Amino acid sequence: MIQDNTTKPNHYKDLLRLGTPIVIGQIGQIVLNLADTLMIGHHNTEELAAASFVNTMFSLLVLIAVGFSCGLTPIAGARFGRKEYSSIGQVVKCALVANTMLAVLLTAAAVTLYYALPYLGQPEKLLPLMRPYLLINILSMPFVCWGCAMRQFFDTIGRTKISMMVFVMANTLNIIGNYILIYGKWGMPELGLLGAGISTAISRVIIITVFMIIFCMRHDMRVFSSGIFTSIRLDSHVFRRLISLGWSSGLQMAMESAAFSLTAILVGWTGVMPLAAHQIMLTVSMFFYMFYLGIGIAISVRVSHYIGRRDYHSISQVSRAGLHIILCMAFCVAIPIFMLRNEIGWWFANDEQIAVLVAATIVPLIVYQFGDALQMTYANTLRGLGLMHHLMVVSFIAYFMISLPLSWFLGIYLGYGIVGIWWAFPVCLTVAGTLFYIIFKRHNKPRTITEEQH
Repeated sequence: MIQDNTTKPNHYKDLLRLGTPIVIGQIGQIVLNLADTLMIGHHNTEELAAASFVNTMFSLLVLIAVGFSCGLTPIAGARFGRKEYSSIGQVVKCALVANTMLAVLLTAAAVTLYYALPYLGQPEKLLPLMRPYLLINILSMPFVCWGCAMRQFFDTIGRTKISMMVFVMANTLNIIGNYILIYGKWGMPELGLLGAGISTAISRVIIITVFMIIFCMRHDMRVFSSGIFTSIRLDSHVFRRLISLGWSSGLQMAMESAAFSLTAILVGWTGVMPLAAHQIMLTVSMFFYMFYLGIGIAISVRVSHYIGRRDYHSISQVSRAGLHIILCMAFCVAIPIFMLRNEIGWWFANDEQIAVLVAATIVPLIVYQFGDALQMTYANTLRGLGLMHHLMVVSFIAYFMISLPLSWFLGIYLGYGIVGIWWAFPVCLTVAGTLFYIIFKRHNKPRTITEEQH
């Protein structure tokens, strides 16, 4: 169980203790993506192109599932803070049912994408590779949604090490499965891209299976799992609140991802080399994001616990400590990246123009880390408070009304290219972070946050 640490020094320790396993899990996911790309690319370049398109489309649906599951944290976390452990099982049951309904909707969207493939302007020769790969991903969608719900539960009760171990194990098995099925090793048929899809689908089944075994069989989980069986009926209030919070959070994450993805279209208007540099910059930016995310999730968990205890002063302390930690991380990562800015482009491509573009774009990447730290901290604080709808509104303003028009103005209209497009990010992220902070200060009061909300 999480200890009730309220003194200032312990906030830093608790956030690092909760966030570090999540960071390790994120590193594992990046290693998996890199291994996928290398193995598929070495098998067949056309398969790599097909996988790139399908993964880009399907990842948006997965992101909605991840965001939707965040609705569990403010409800279960507040009960955890009040030590109402058995009632958390009812929240988990509602979350699994809600995520099942979400899986049906996302599967329908993916099936629509499947039938729309011939009309999306992709090379005809890639369609026979895309179809079976997308289909196997579609079949695994329910397991993705259930796995997201259970991971959110374990993170919310502070057992982030369980999530880390489950995902590291599944990712390791996924990499081994890729090697066996892509290349036809150990007596298995050589399936190429389809083999990668099958391996990923199996790993998703393993994730939810292991999560449910731990949840149902471990002795220290019985205080939570027993709550599932207290009644066969769902708590309608909890269920409706999960749906409301989940959709707001899921759409917010989808909008943020979609806005960043749409900038690739603007960069593409400036040429092939800038587009290649843009892809490299996105890869580099992930090194910041994977560290921030772990602490961000830890912030939302701790905030939800303090809401249950009605300890509003500690909520401010947790947020402040989280911002300090993320800023320290940004500083530590930014120094080597800035020092190596002239070499980074050469690591990915043997082209001087790309290397020059990457070196110039590193500067706005470094600058926007303050805004990113601010928005990561207070976006997750608002998630812990259960104020998801504010996230959606602010994200629309910052990313669609500010970022995209400013990217076009600086990069296309004024002709600064990819560097101008990336200079829009410090502006939109700082605006988002500032608005999240203002909303937090207005709502972190007993009169505006009540137990009935949770």
